[in-house]
Amino acid sequence: MGHGGGGHEIGVHKLAHFAGLTFNLDTLMMTWLTMAIVIILAILATRRASIIPRGWQNFLEMAVTALLDQIDNTMGPKGRKLAPLIITLFLFLVVGNELGLVPGFTSPTNDINTTLGLALMVIILVHILGIKERGTVRYCKHFFEPYIPFVVINIIEELAKPITLSFRLFGNILAGEILLIILGMLVPYVIPTAWLAFSVFVGVVQAFIFTMLSMSYLSNSLKNDH
Repeated sequence: MGHGGGGHEIGVHKLAHFAGLTFNLDTLMMTWLTMAIVIILAILATRRASIIPRGWQNFLEMAVTALLDQIDNTMGPKGRKLAPLIITLFLFLVVGNELGLVPGFTSPTNDINTTLGLALMVIILVHILGIKERGTVRYCKHFFEPYIPFVVINIIEELAKPITLSFRLFGNILAGEILLIILGMLVPYVIPTAWLAFSVFVGVVQAFIFTMLSMSYLSNSLKNDH
């Protein structure tokens, strides 16, 4: 689902079958392209300012500084060890969200497989850190608090986290790209251009929301007390 035309239908992916599994080729290609862009930006931003445009370096420095402040405020001193993951996640989401706004490209985040994969990664890490920080028995015990029957509610809440986290990002990015295509067909030029600018803003905001919620979930795992 992209803006680049070429007869690509909304929600339709190029499929490949291997070992009984089905792969969305466009999602895979856009994911690798997103990773490549993030790596290149990181390399350029860490080199001397004279080699790259100062604006790019300033933008990345501002983003990293803001994220580090949020990590300190949300996750405490233990959060710094997760800073590389959080910052990389944010950069991947920003680049991935905006990629679909480029003609001929699609956003890897307009595929539920991508967003659900990222959400599951975060939630699995939440439980790994929880067990590491509190111990297996103490961590499992908190699912039965404040009363034993609450285990059902607590488990449902844990299952809902990756679902809501992934569908929020997936739904917003997919809907934005669909609207951009429809507006381009119905009202060429002015309104699509305005919506394109708004979609850039939405892409950054959605990346920020996903990252902040991930930080919030992870921060609970780093606390030794319940």
